[in-house]
Amino acid sequence: MDKNEKEQVVAELTERLRTSETLIVADYRGLTNAEIDALRTRLLEHGARFAVVKNTLTRRAAEAAGADALLALLEGPTAIAFVESGGDPVAVAKALADAARETKVLALRGGVLEGQAMSGEEVESLAKLPPADVLRAQLVGAIVSPLTTVVALLVAPLRDLVGLIDARIEQLAASAGAESAIDANADEMTTTTNPQPEAAGTEENDNGH
Repeated sequence: MDKNEKEQVVAELTERLRTSETLIVADYRGLTNAEIDALRTRLLEHGARFAVVKNTLTRRAAEAAGADALLALLEGPTAIAFVESGGDPVAVAKALADAARETKVLALRGGVLEGQAMSGEEVESLAKLPPADVLRAQLVGAIVSPLTTVVALLVAPLRDLVGLIDARIEQLAASAGAESAIDANADEMTTTTNPQPEAAGTEENDNGH
């Protein structure tokens, strides 16, 4: 590999390190090319790119990207699973842990989870978590359940208050209607029992004739 090729590799690794918040480092010593290809395909399904890297070039890339947590993991034959945006770190860790168990040669060295360094044991613990979609559902359930309870407690009195207001409005409307009917009846009765007297001048004329 000449200088230009090395510079290109370093640039590509630097970009990957800058755009990957999570990565997992493994010692691939003993894996066959077929096993590496199979693992690479499996990791792609979970949003991760698996690459065999040279430590000297990766150190340069890590220093350029500010990925200091990665430097301590670059010892011996190194392969890195770069979890891309939208990838599933838990599924990636599980796939690597399964490969380590199946091949008995792949070793989880550690990694970086959203900027925080992980040991090999922590990667294995990550692999034991439920899938990301299940975790999201559990988290949403934990958050939404109390909220719906609170909303129900808040809405119920409001509904009761609205119901009371509506009932009171109907009651007042009915009362107003009844009062109007009573007033109308009273006016009608007054007119019937107390007819208006005729004009005095007319009565005098009648008496004069």
